[in-house]
Amino acid sequence: MKTKFSGILTLFLAFVVQISFAQEKTISGVVSDDNGLPLPSATVLVVGTSNGTSTDFDGNYSIKAQSGDKLQFSYVGYANKEVTVGTSKTISVSLALDNSLDEVVIEAFRTTSKQTSNVAAQTITAETIDTRPNASLAQTLQGQVAGLNITTNNGQPGGNSTINLRGINSIGGNSEPLFIIDGIPVDEDNFRSLNPNEIANVSVLKDAGATAIYGNRGANGVVIIKTKRGSYESGLEVKYTGISGFSYLQNHDYNLNNSLEQLRLEQRFGNGLGSTLSELELTTRAAQSNTDWRDVFFSSASTQAHTLSLSSGSKNMTSFTSFGYNETDGVLKDASDLKRFNFRSNINGKSNNERFTYGTSLSLNYSESNEANAVGTGGINRNFILGANQAVPYISPFSYQFGNGANIPVVFENTPLFLLDVRDQFVNRDDEIKVLASFTGNYKITDKLSINTTFGGDFTDEQLLNAEAPNSFNAQLFAEPGNETPGNQFQRSRRTIALNYNNVLTYKNTFAEKHSVEASVGTEYFRAHLREFSFDANGLNPATFFPGDGSAFIDDNATNDFFIDEANANVLNAGLFSYFGFVDYDYDKRFGFSGTLRRDASYRFSDSNRWGTFWSVAGRWNISNESFMDNVSFVDDLKLRGSYGETGNQRIVDAVGQLAPFSSPDLTRDLFVVGNSYGGNVGSSVGQLGNNDLKWETVVQANIGIDFSLFNSRLRGAVDFYDKTTEDLFISTPIAASINSPFTTINANAGELSNKGYEVELQYTAIRAKEEGDLKLNLRGVLGYNKIEITDLGETGDVPFGNRVGGVLGEIYAAPYVGVNPANGNLLFLDIDNNLTENITANDQRATGKNSIPDYQGRLGLDVDYKNFFFTASFNYVLGTDRFDNDYESFLDPGSIGQFRHSRDLAAAWTQPGDITNIPSLTASNLTQGGTLSDRFVRNSDYLRLRFVQVGYSFPKQYLEQVGLNQLRLFAGGENLVTFTEWRGFDAEGFNVSNGYPTPRTFTLGLEIGF
Repeated sequence: MKTKFSGILTLFLAFVVQISFAQEKTISGVVSDDNGLPLPSATVLVVGTSNGTSTDFDGNYSIKAQSGDKLQFSYVGYANKEVTVGTSKTISVSLALDNSLDEVVIEAFRTTSKQTSNVAAQTITAETIDTRPNASLAQTLQGQVAGLNITTNNGQPGGNSTINLRGINSIGGNSEPLFIIDGIPVDEDNFRSLNPNEIANVSVLKDAGATAIYGNRGANGVVIIKTKRGSYESGLEVKYTGISGFSYLQNHDYNLNNSLEQLRLEQRFGNGLGSTLSELELTTRAAQSNTDWRDVFFSSASTQAHTLSLSSGSKNMTSFTSFGYNETDGVLKDASDLKRFNFRSNINGKSNNERFTYGTSLSLNYSESNEANAVGTGGINRNFILGANQAVPYISPFSYQFGNGANIPVVFENTPLFLLDVRDQFVNRDDEIKVLASFTGNYKITDKLSINTTFGGDFTDEQLLNAEAPNSFNAQLFAEPGNETPGNQFQRSRRTIALNYNNVLTYKNTFAEKHSVEASVGTEYFRAHLREFSFDANGLNPATFFPGDGSAFIDDNATNDFFIDEANANVLNAGLFSYFGFVDYDYDKRFGFSGTLRRDASYRFSDSNRWGTFWSVAGRWNISNESFMDNVSFVDDLKLRGSYGETGNQRIVDAVGQLAPFSSPDLTRDLFVVGNSYGGNVGSSVGQLGNNDLKWETVVQANIGIDFSLFNSRLRGAVDFYDKTTEDLFISTPIAASINSPFTTINANAGELSNKGYEVELQYTAIRAKEEGDLKLNLRGVLGYNKIEITDLGETGDVPFGNRVGGVLGEIYAAPYVGVNPANGNLLFLDIDNNLTENITANDQRATGKNSIPDYQGRLGLDVDYKNFFFTASFNYVLGTDRFDNDYESFLDPGSIGQFRHSRDLAAAWTQPGDITNIPSLTASNLTQGGTLSDRFVRNSDYLRLRFVQVGYSFPKQYLEQVGLNQLRLFAGGENLVTFTEWRGFDAEGFNVSNGYPTPRTFTLGLEIGF
């Protein structure tokens, strides 16, 4: 009886379950990407039916389905995902990128798919950022974006990089892109305090169609950075990423003398220590010390970076929190390092009816940076790199004793001892607190009309300390007679806050299923404030001195004037206001058009020129969506697009760091100074002649591009051609002097500059995995070509020994060097009439067509995956660059024999009539003309560099689940491993800098673990 009852009960329960599964219910949720960013217009379909829907702007969807049905989620550029409907009425999914080119495009105030985007843009995801050991995001982006040229001229940890997109648009003004993090405009020259591992993706907007909506801040391109977010309806996920490694100095090829060779050179030349020694004394001294000062000033340096992140999400709220710590020592020993602490909290939320959504972003950052002073200068008592490169090897580092710097004999050959004392007795520390915070709220007034508000702030507090100990070499050297307590301590406190506020009203609608319209109007307000105070204390008590502490300050009321302290304070304000409009139309995913219009007002200009108008138009044709392409099987996606428009640059005088928003605030005004005037009496005179007609520089840009995906998405890419002209270029224009004004030039908008080029992005899946664990091989490459030309310089015409009409920007002017006269050992040149001569002047210099700005730059890379192992490698390349090798010039300078180290190349110098060599006589009469007057030391600095390599292993998930983990990866990598170049110096990358801080070679080990 019991058995029969159990069987009946089982059948009844099965019947009930079957009925419950057959009941239709409403399923809702959010579709996002791997980083938690919502995917608008994603498709949600009940498999096997025509029942489907699309997600809204915030990735939300709602659909009718039955338990047991399968929901298919799809989005252009992402792998499809199927989920079986169960008892829950909420299903949220995240989609992973597939290998399609058609990824999400983040534009100015909206997100769209690449299929429906009309603009030139490229997106870099966290996948290529997270596990890199660079302290600065800019260095990690190097080579990844076609047309984005990033030059790092400083090996200081977290040091600034120069960033240019599609050439350089200004001679003296700002030429770097506008950077925006979570809606907050930030300083493009300071990423040292920010943690790259917090970044979800980076979108680079290139053409006017994408950047004109930023008005007078969009001339140089726009880089939009989105940080990581949590996902709705997800449990707590914890992830730790740890990286540790070592950095080493890259080598040079200058072939420098050892002690014996240097002393023999001095003996031969008749100057320096070697000239005073007998042969026995010379060899004995060489055996006593053979110092390579690179090993004294440089050493291996450790790096460690740790990031712990926590993300989770409920039905109406998500959160992402991360903690970061980075400690990077510079290869310049005991003189450069960076320590950084980071905290980030990002929250997203929505109301129950999903009409209101919001997001907050808070980033708290603190960094301590010890920076080498006077790098790139000729300061023999300041620049450590000069000592490392040029110090004579027969001086021993043991000749220096700490605290005894005042007793070092003041002769040039003791340069390394001066610098060892500076390393011990001088402090140059920069501490920074940086806070980034933003709030974004979106309210759907109707299903078609919404309003979005974003408010963001960038707060920076910088504390700079320079302190020269009272018993140091420099303090004692420059002390006045009778001053027994010299020394100097400079402290500066600089605080800035930049606020950005915008409101955007957006209308979106689809008519007759094929016509889609999006239109927006908005306003933007930017305000920045700087407050600064500095104190320069002269005279320090050695008994109580400690860097940064005031107990050693000498009383200003002393009876002498040795210790006159100086104080300085500064107040600066800046502001911009804008209103703008945007409209986009799409017809059946086949044709699309968009336009922008923006009016901007800048505080930098007078009332008559305060407002500027900027605009763009853009369009596309999705050729692959046409019916005549149905039978073209090898084409998956093919789109032709074009744009034209005007953008502006109101930062007509460049400034870096915290001063960037405040540069050139009063160039439109006449300014006066007070000082000694006629007859020695105090009076006022003109200090600046203002120009009331000054305005922004305008960049007019045309762009034509093709996006494609071929052979079942095996080959994907984009090709763009652009033509940019900078009008109203800011330059000095000659004027006639008068009794009331001694000035012969005035700042004006009078020039014109052209940038033309093309860009190529390619990805090719050479081997596609059929099943998980199979071999997969992807090849990728980017190429950017740019030709820059000055087309107009106003009334100035051609500018000798600098920029000229028809020439490249920063052109090298030099007379050709043709070798050595075999008769007398003098240098030979060509004069301006191409006659052979031994004597040239500045009038013989001519345009060479060469500069340090690359014509071509880009990247080649590959990615390999096989059975949980992965390997990636990237080569960066730069072509078309030339610059003066100032270091090599120093190593060949006979005038410094007896003072500094030299190259073995001098052994080949001319010695007697008939010698055929390219190294002139050590006593040639025209040696000084072989420097910057000629191209003798102009060298090609093109290079191909193995920029990044990483190999690792991801443990299989089926094993990780048994120990409560969902991710475990081990990896090893390297940066700047090998460089192929004709350049003989430490680093082919850079500009015309002598004794600069080279970028290091870095090796790392890393771990990623998630649960």
